[in-house]
Amino acid sequence: MSEPVNLNRFRKAKAKSAAKTQASENRVKFGLTKAQKKLEAALRDKAASNLDSAKRDPD
Repeated sequence: MSEPVNLNRFRKAKAKSAAKTQASENRVKFGLTKAQKKLEAALRDKAASNLDSAKRDPD
């Protein structure tokens, strides 16, 4: 007779491997390079400074 198997262990291992593959797909799909992040931050800062410079002072 063979050894009994724990089905919960196999179920959890399968879910963990599926989560790892999903995570790697998301890293490729949504990941940005460092240069892209710096560019976006610079554009965001420039837009904020342009908005602040266009505001009128309340009298």
